[in-house]
Amino acid sequence: MNQAEKEQYLREYALLKNEGKPFFPYAVAKDALMAVIVMIVIMLLSLFYGAELGPAVNPTTTTYVPRPDWYFYFLFELLRVMRNAPKLTDMATLGVPTLCMLGLFLLPLYDRSPERLITRRPVALAAGLATITCMAYLTYTGANTGSPNQVVLPVPPGLTQSQRSTFLAGEIIVGESGCEGCHQIGSYGNNGPGPKLTHIGTILRPGAIASTLKDPIAPMPSFASLAQHSPKEFKQLVEFLSMLQ
Repeated sequence: MNQAEKEQYLREYALLKNEGKPFFPYAVAKDALMAVIVMIVIMLLSLFYGAELGPAVNPTTTTYVPRPDWYFYFLFELLRVMRNAPKLTDMATLGVPTLCMLGLFLLPLYDRSPERLITRRPVALAAGLATITCMAYLTYTGANTGSPNQVVLPVPPGLTQSQRSTFLAGEIIVGESGCEGCHQIGSYGNNGPGPKLTHIGTILRPGAIASTLKDPIAPMPSFASLAQHSPKEFKQLVEFLSMLQ
């Protein structure tokens, strides 16, 4: 900002200041009114919808999936996306948000433009919209990410009672084994690094599925010990996957 622009800005600021209203009580009254409206909305929502109460705490459970509060879903999803690049995880989940916060704090120091109309500031407008869009998308995907230890699929039609029991038992085994940490089954689980298993039965025959489970490609863990110590559960697992068509 050169001297002429600075003088023009000071003249315009003095005129606007003389035409304006004092902070108290005008601005204080507006802020107080808005705060009251927000509190009323929160109280009405709590009265009509209440708070969601989950099951009682069970310290012995091994299938509980912790989730952050909704306003941290974007960071939760970012961490989940970066799990396959451990070298970049710290930078993505700690470094980038910290740098963004520092950028906001230092904004008055490096943004010295007298222009405040957002339509005349294309760079700031584009940056703001891009940030809002990214956070909204990450929040949505993080909120709709399926549990890594739960399978919710409709039982295929035409199964016998024995096959139906095997299908339901296989769901439990897949959920407890953490398969959905790397695979997606239906609308649950993660889309990677492993392939989707929603229709794996149409791709591999039961023998091929069993061989893959016993001798998989890293980083997938082997189920050879399950086949050795619990052959019934291993068979239920193989038959369940073969029914996914």
